Amino acid sequence: MSSSTSVKMVKFNNGQQYPILGLGTWQTKPDIKESEQTEIYDAVKSAIDIGYRHFDCAAFYNNEHSIGKAIAEKIKEGVIKREELYITSKLWNNKHKPKDVEVTLKNSLQLLGLDYLDLYLIHWPVSTTEHPIAKDSEGRYIGTDDSYLDTWKAMEQCVQSGLTKSIGISNFNIKQVKEILEIATIKPVVNQVENHPYLTQNKLKEVCESNGILLTAYGPLGSPYRDTNSGGLILLEEPVIKKIADKYEKTNAQILIRFQVQRGVIVIPKSSNPVRQKENFDVWDFEMSKEEMDLLESLNQNLRYVLFKPAMHLKDYPFNEEP
Repeated sequence: MSSSTSVKMVKFNNGQQYPILGLGTWQTKPDIKESEQTEIYDAVKSAIDIGYRHFDCAAFYNNEHSIGKAIAEKIKEGVIKREELYITSKLWNNKHKPKDVEVTLKNSLQLLGLDYLDLYLIHWPVSTTEHPIAKDSEGRYIGTDDSYLDTWKAMEQCVQSGLTKSIGISNFNIKQVKEILEIATIKPVVNQVENHPYLTQNKLKEVCESNGILLTAYGPLGSPYRDTNSGGLILLEEPVIKKIADKYEKTNAQILIRFQVQRGVIVIPKSSNPVRQKENFDVWDFEMSKEEMDLLESLNQNLRYVLFKPAMHLKDYPFNEEP
């Protein structure tokens, strides 16, 4: 299945359509020299050939230049047009000052070789010092008093300036979502959070969806290489998932991706392997039963593979935890 027309689309609260399945670009090798081709360059090219049209990027991933090169090449080849693509990027924590938001978005556009983004997110609900990963002696990000509410107003200006079609949030908990909604002139269209059967976040999902905000699931396969926070539990090895996969003659990863599709959650699995990319994209020819979906939901343990140590002045402030 290699046609993007076969991918289910979701509708944002502003009417914009977006593919429910995209390619994540986190944890790929960063750009080092502009002359060098990187892992993500090849990954994006193969993904476009397979049929992916939604690409989830971020300034912090330090690979937007290679992604832009791959996109430009495929456009030049006539494989795709810009308007057929759906490109997301994110504002990192050290650029939350309102004066920095537009400049940072424009920098991502320059790296990606684009005139506009389809979606721009606040990456985390915390502002840090200028150094992007500055930490204290206890490994906590060093924070500032900049409010993400002020950041959001600057994000809205980016929509009004035509730099991005939509804006959203990432890693926001229920309280933080509600705070944004109280001041927003333009509502977030998505909240991107870690999400999988071990971490279903159903309360957060309910609150977001009741306010017209869709969830996007990152780490949908359980981030198997980051199991230091999980007590060694690897989601892709879960027997319940394997049993369902065997029934449908699918991979465990395909079951986890289809799980999110049937929940109405946007899902962005990451793979640089063309074979895996194709498998992850081939989730449209089966549907799990309600009983199977309920069984997957029952695996929830509120288990996080991705932990973020907050800024010092927010050390007691939970991120996307359920209350």
